[in-house]
Amino acid sequence: MRFAPVAIIGLALALGGCASNPTDPRVSDQDAARFNVQLGISYMQRGDLEGARERLERAVQQDPELPAAHAALGILYERAGKTRLAGDHLRRAVRLAPDDANMLNSLGGFLCRHGERREGIRHFEQAAANAFYRTPEVPLTNAGVCARGIPDFEAAEAYLRGALDVNRNYDEALLQMADLSLEMQRTLQARAFMQRFEAISPMTPYSLELGYRIERAAGDARAAAEYAARLQREFPTSNEARNVGLD
Repeated sequence: MRFAPVAIIGLALALGGCASNPTDPRVSDQDAARFNVQLGISYMQRGDLEGARERLERAVQQDPELPAAHAALGILYERAGKTRLAGDHLRRAVRLAPDDANMLNSLGGFLCRHGERREGIRHFEQAAANAFYRTPEVPLTNAGVCARGIPDFEAAEAYLRGALDVNRNYDEALLQMADLSLEMQRTLQARAFMQRFEAISPMTPYSLELGYRIERAAGDARAAAEYAARLQREFPTSNEARNVGLD
């Protein structure tokens, strides 16, 4: 399942300012932990998982009550295939900050990816209901993706339309609605959502391949060929390009 991006950058931004030198003896353990979370997230974004693990584990040791440290470490452990540890830390983050939408969204995605879809949706709903959360369309979109995996297409459509009611130009919700519409054999609706997505967002291998499938289902061989040609030209090494090449 493809979920809308977890706001991992938001975990770092939520920490606010922190000490620039965590080894300074005048710096508290709490400030040092916040610094190490920011650094660990930076390492994770660059693909340095070992560097990220070292910093994030240190942050948890320095301040075991810092929700962002547990959330970031949970995300890291899931990427490293350590599912049990990932779940432990993500649940700990939510226990420490039960109203934090970033923590709820992170745990919801984890639960949905590992088969606990209805529980995951509950966390997404809590995140979206937070009146202070600036992007409720993200957990609503994730709830739609999760519901689709149950499968519950009616609920999935309701969540995705809810996301678009909040932000009609949220590209991930538009893309998911295009994909869901195609699976529900509503080809013209799928095409309409794809056109809205293309008008506001750069194309990716995933979206080009989806456009290709939509046009094939619609019986427009020329339009399908145009998507396939773009996919081969712009993303020749992608899995999507290889899959289209096998048709």
